[in-house]
Amino acid sequence: MHTGRAATRALLTAELGVTRATAGAVAAELEALGLIRVDTRPSGPSGAQGRPSHRLDVAPQGPVVLAAQVHADGFRAALVGLGGEIVATAPGSMTVPADPAHVLGAVVEAGAGLLRGSGRICLGAGLAVPSAVAEPEGTALNPLHLAWPAGAPVRDVFAGQIARVGILGPDGEPVASFVGNDVNVAALAEHRHGAGRGAQDLLVVASGHRGVGGALVLDGRLHTGSSGLALEVGHLTVQPDGRPCHCGSRGCLDVEADPLAFLEAAGRVPGPEVSLLEQCRDLLRAEYGDPAVKAAAHTLIDRLGRGLAGMVNVLNPDRILLGGLHRHLLDADPEALRAVVSDHSLWGRSGGVPVLACALDHNSLVGAAELAWQPVLDDPLAALGG
Repeated sequence: MHTGRAATRALLTAELGVTRATAGAVAAELEALGLIRVDTRPSGPSGAQGRPSHRLDVAPQGPVVLAAQVHADGFRAALVGLGGEIVATAPGSMTVPADPAHVLGAVVEAGAGLLRGSGRICLGAGLAVPSAVAEPEGTALNPLHLAWPAGAPVRDVFAGQIARVGILGPDGEPVASFVGNDVNVAALAEHRHGAGRGAQDLLVVASGHRGVGGALVLDGRLHTGSSGLALEVGHLTVQPDGRPCHCGSRGCLDVEADPLAFLEAAGRVPGPEVSLLEQCRDLLRAEYGDPAVKAAAHTLIDRLGRGLAGMVNVLNPDRILLGGLHRHLLDADPEALRAVVSDHSLWGRSGGVPVLACALDHNSLVGAAELAWQPVLDDPLAALGG
């Protein structure tokens, strides 16, 4: 139901490999929990023979989870329902200070306001941050584009703000809190609900407000490495004599292929009115005919393509998705980027790897919600109080 593969009782029966009666009992139980709605008398297509199968839909006023994202320009809160549907969202613009409690308190309060307005039950809370997140501690190890200290205990702080504001689950206790890297959770969202559906070895690379991140989904599971630090692709070197990077190296993708690098290459001075990503998007859409803008785009396409080619050689993905600025670069000149990847990768020359744009506008938010929905997907009876 969550991934859209069981829109009818007949499809649910086939997916589960059980009898029709068992599938009907499962659907009835999920409906009793308020998660789905069963239409026992759906209308069939004109001229169809037999009675159409019961239709299964996500309950229109069903439970939600709170999703939150913190980035270099502020935050965004959202309520996300079963199926990855964003029910309501609230952005916030602010300078993110060194104390994580400041911005996390603001985003949780924004989420609490959305919950009050919706009148829905909340089952959990997920947070996406622009940093590698160590597991099981839930600490932000390298928040390079935020003022947070290395090792900030973001999951504990987030949970504390949830309790302070009073976001409670069906059992009357503060809802469980989860934290993940923003690109990791975006990849999870795209694999379940977006352009990554059906991929077995999905590579996602994105540049949002600052820096570059990557993620890998293998056989439907997010690959995070032994302690949550896998796929720090932003620190692949693509320009050995390039800009100094926060990590101590030079010429990393993180500083050579992000929004600030693009604006500087195009000869534009970043303004405070909107985010760097929005400035890049508008420039590529409205002024791509400007020789300086086109040259800057091709410079970043070359850097990004070389980095992607290296990842293809090592990981052999069956699909690559690009998000943020990289999605806009792909839209501006799709053949140029695909050609760089093909020319510099062994597997690219032997057949090519599909390079596509991410499909979800707020995939990090939807991905943060996936973290909070997972316990419900694993055991809905326990999550909803039995």
